[in-house]
Amino acid sequence: MKSSQLLPLSNPSTSSPAAAAELPRAAGASPPAGAGRLRELDGLRLLAALMVCLFHYAGRGGAVETAWGSSPRDLFPHLSWAALYGNLGVEIFFAISGFVICMSCWGRTVGAFFRSRVVRLYPAYWAALILVGGVFALAPQVDHPPSVTDFVVNLTMLQQPAGSPRILGVCWTLWAEARFYLLFALFVVWKGTSYRRVVTFCCGWTIATVIAQAAPHPLLGQIVQPTFAPYFITGLALYLIHRYGGDLTLWGIIGVNWALGNAFVIRALADSNGFLPREPLIIAAVLTCGIATLVLVATGRLSWARWRWLTTAGALTYPFYLIHEHLGWASIYLLHQLLGIPPAWTLPLTAASMLALAWGIHRAVERPLGAWMRSTMAAQAARGALRGR
Repeated sequence: MKSSQLLPLSNPSTSSPAAAAELPRAAGASPPAGAGRLRELDGLRLLAALMVCLFHYAGRGGAVETAWGSSPRDLFPHLSWAALYGNLGVEIFFAISGFVICMSCWGRTVGAFFRSRVVRLYPAYWAALILVGGVFALAPQVDHPPSVTDFVVNLTMLQQPAGSPRILGVCWTLWAEARFYLLFALFVVWKGTSYRRVVTFCCGWTIATVIAQAAPHPLLGQIVQPTFAPYFITGLALYLIHRYGGDLTLWGIIGVNWALGNAFVIRALADSNGFLPREPLIIAAVLTCGIATLVLVATGRLSWARWRWLTTAGALTYPFYLIHEHLGWASIYLLHQLLGIPPAWTLPLTAASMLALAWGIHRAVERPLGAWMRSTMAAQAARGALRGR
């Protein structure tokens, strides 16, 4: 299973005075831990990204064996056993995404929500495509260079539904995210985000995932995403707990989706991925730890961990997620096979270089291009509103 999403997040305030009055806080509930950036959430995102990175470098077979010149199982006999479970960072990303998307769309129109997602996703994605495509062209021994047609289709981020090969192996998660955004926009944001609408959406989507598992159908599966939906739903419910406090309904939604999510993912990962078999109990334990950490974030129990450097971690997580796989393999090939650096040094040096490159993408591409896109799209939306009067 190829990893994820990093997952793209935004940073609005957690509530507004008008929305805060929408529903009474549950009795005895703790208030949200501040209305600013949840830096502890940035830390969890980086941890999930590093889990996925470790999986791609030391926890799987396939192309990474070409980069190392041998199996990671032989190079890292102890580390590879733990790295095998690193791809579960994807599910943790999806839960974080549910939390943050619910937070970021509160009080926004569908148009504003759409523009925020475009600005957040595309600049770093385009930069990663150019870098990875260029490396493929210069080092075809690492991976096959893409055709011009495939590259152009990949620029749209619609390569999977269009049936074109993915240049970025990890971008399958962006397609999963996009379908979540679409469902949430149609059933919640369209009429205005509220506690009641989010709860109704969570309950309806939970029922749909069970139906999709009981009566498999290709189209229904594409829309409902039963393997990943429980994690998005869990994140949505946890944001409501963060905003309003916990109640039996919200904890019930989380409990049901924790059970469904573990069962579905364990079933999906039953194969050995061509490397080592994965133990169901360890899969469940890793995912439970990830969700439990997000529970601590939602209830303010990790508010003490809002260190400033975590803002930087949050900024580079998405570009790091996009580039770490293929560019990391190229780095491993260069450092280990061409320069003869031992595996124990090659692995951390490669991860560190990918983090540094991600920071460069954030500063040189994401910030300036994102600011230009944001102002341009906002101006066009304003002109469109005037024409519609």
